[in-house]
Amino acid sequence: MTDTKNPTTIFNPEHPVLNRLWQYALLVRANRPIGALLLVWPMLWALWLASHGRPDPWVLIVFLAGTWLMRAAGCAINDFADRDFDGHVTRTRNRPLATGRIRPGEAIGVFLVLSVIAFLLVLSMNRLTVILSVAGVLLAASYPFMKRFHHLPQVHLGAAFGWAVPMVWTAQTDHVPSRLAWLIFIAAVLWATIYDTMYAMADREDDLKIGLKSTAILFGDADKLIIGILQALMILALYLIGHDANLGWPYDLAIIIAAGLFIYQQMLIAYRVPEYCFRAFLNNNWFGLVIFLGVVFAYLIPGN
Repeated sequence: MTDTKNPTTIFNPEHPVLNRLWQYALLVRANRPIGALLLVWPMLWALWLASHGRPDPWVLIVFLAGTWLMRAAGCAINDFADRDFDGHVTRTRNRPLATGRIRPGEAIGVFLVLSVIAFLLVLSMNRLTVILSVAGVLLAASYPFMKRFHHLPQVHLGAAFGWAVPMVWTAQTDHVPSRLAWLIFIAAVLWATIYDTMYAMADREDDLKIGLKSTAILFGDADKLIIGILQALMILALYLIGHDANLGWPYDLAIIIAAGLFIYQQMLIAYRVPEYCFRAFLNNNWFGLVIFLGVVFAYLIPGN
């Protein structure tokens, strides 16, 4: 019988080349787009605000491709960093590197190739954007190793994911990011800390056994309360963004709906059941979409 819960058994081509490509696809989570979407939303918020609802088409294309490439590269280097741990965690034990279906050197190679392609795309942007991209690569490459040294790797992930915000702002405006851009960056960091803590709650017991660190472990029994505080701070940051950009009622409505989604997520994590913590993590995709639609309609509806 085919195990529908294991992506490695859904499609496993017999041809060696196709099989190798399939393992690379699993390595970069091509079958799990949620990570790329969570990275894309803050970038789109920033691009629409920087362009006042009229983004440069080439900037949009480059950053949509670049965010996917860097997320994929981040997955490859993450699995390289965690290759000795993933086999001991229920959720990750079937990853290609953990099972030996690909070698550590191949994961490094995938990371480098994807990073170089993303950098080549960025070279079509202005000089300041290219300079900022170097920091983005360093953040993406260093994040997976942070869970060995401190309990805030989720904040580091937020900085890595959020770095697309000042980059796309600079690419669109050809100026140093403004106060508004940094407000969006702060919101992106808060958001990533929120949803990745929910993600880490699903792995908390396994992480404790193997000695990895996370905000879920650091927060302990106060995890739900601290997530709630972070959610309130993010709603405040989003309100300040709308106030500074004069976005009006479509965006305000989006914030209200997004706040409702945060309440729903709190209900999901109420009993810290791993499956429901993961569902709360996934629900953040809708949160990002709602805020983006609020920004889009704020510019589409004249005199709102």
